[in-house]
Amino acid sequence: MTLRPSTLRPGRDEDAEGFIALVGDCWAEYPNCVLDVDGEVPELRALATYFAEAGGALWAAEQDGRIIGMAATRPLGDDQAWEICRVYVAKAARGTGLAQRLLTAAESHAREAGAERLVLWTDTRFEAAHRFYEKTGYVRQGSIRILDDVSNSLEFRYTKPLRGLVVEALDAAAAASAEAQLARILVSCVAAGASVSFFPPLAPAVARDFFKRVSSDVALGKRVLLAAWVDGVLVGTVQIVLDTPQNQPHRADIAKLLVDPAARRRGVARALMRRAEQAARGLGRRLLVLDTAKGEGAEALYRDLGWVEMGVIPGYALWPDGSPCDTVFFWKNV
Repeated sequence: MTLRPSTLRPGRDEDAEGFIALVGDCWAEYPNCVLDVDGEVPELRALATYFAEAGGALWAAEQDGRIIGMAATRPLGDDQAWEICRVYVAKAARGTGLAQRLLTAAESHAREAGAERLVLWTDTRFEAAHRFYEKTGYVRQGSIRILDDVSNSLEFRYTKPLRGLVVEALDAAAAASAEAQLARILVSCVAAGASVSFFPPLAPAVARDFFKRVSSDVALGKRVLLAAWVDGVLVGTVQIVLDTPQNQPHRADIAKLLVDPAARRRGVARALMRRAEQAARGLGRRLLVLDTAKGEGAEALYRDLGWVEMGVIPGYALWPDGSPCDTVFFWKNV
């Protein structure tokens, strides 16, 4: 059956019956997930008023007089952070782009209100929701929240910077949650001709496996993983490899500087490198080493950032056509 287009509008208190039915249906898809409206979420009976009093906003997606989607946002009052709340879409309307429309409406409202960061909580059982949020640039952060409710709920905290160019270090949970998006960036970079140890076409599964190993190293303290966002979109990454020999505790390698081809020439690579140098220095890694293919754009960037060439190894690697690729090695004291 083809669904008619839905209407996105401000939510109203009169939508209470529809909101309750939508949330109840969504929760019923998961074992032991029970909606107790009056006992635990009485605000559902006047949700527009609830969010208005919190300084936020609420949206409803309506189709043929029925509520098929909802989303809300509100300020958290700390460091210009806003929370994304109550994102639900009826099962029949999933895969239509409605969830993205609702999330975009909430994010745009928060941005216009001055939000610098977005935060959301999602039940650990809602795996499809996790994939959706991760696809839109959110990463897990912090400990799991335990709710004292009839559903014995556990929740993950997701977050992302919303405004401008921001570079942050990812902890183990964040690194794992970012694997799919970082793999997408790697695939795009390889397709665009980047010499980063892989040949095109790079299978997404191979790229994902690579970042699974990276996130494992992050958890073991062997690697620092940095990520860059531009206006809420995850667009770049670089790594600091800390797994050096015992007699080199002062050294680290910089690896896999990647910027989505669609986000280049916006200062992302430079910001990632600056942040990597700062992070390495904070960890006591004063001597940094990296390499890049001779003639690639990154070579000029490294020179501009004060990296010192220590030599070129002819034919160190291969280009996709099998021809030799000369590699330049750089070092820098930070």
